[in-house]
Amino acid sequence: MMRTNGKVFKAEDLPMGKPIIIIYFSPDCDHCNILMRDFFKHQESFKNASIAMVTYLPIDDVRKFSQKYSVSKHTNIYVGSEGSTLFLKNYYALTQMPFIALYTKNGDFVKSYKNEEDLTDLSNRLKNLK
Repeated sequence: MMRTNGKVFKAEDLPMGKPIIIIYFSPDCDHCNILMRDFFKHQESFKNASIAMVTYLPIDDVRKFSQKYSVSKHTNIYVGSEGSTLFLKNYYALTQMPFIALYTKNGDFVKSYKNEEDLTDLSNRLKNLK
């Protein structure tokens, strides 16, 4: 994905030894914004995970989103656009957003969430990952 600083970010750039959360979102989606407001209110619960937030929309939209939620102050969150490649969108066969996938520190799939659910389940599953 292309980050707001213009640098390309790849899966192998995620820090090793931490669970991974992938959030596929749209900055202009109402459901995504509800999820993001809740997520950032409870970000402390997710500080031990590497979080990749990805959209397909232009990088200018991502930049506005990043500024709105002060994403840069969260060093474990990597946000960007996959652009027109739509790799993740197609890989997960996404037809609606937001989408969240949780993986162990070894990259094993744990669970996915296909709409703006209460983040309690995600937080609890993350706590139980060793």
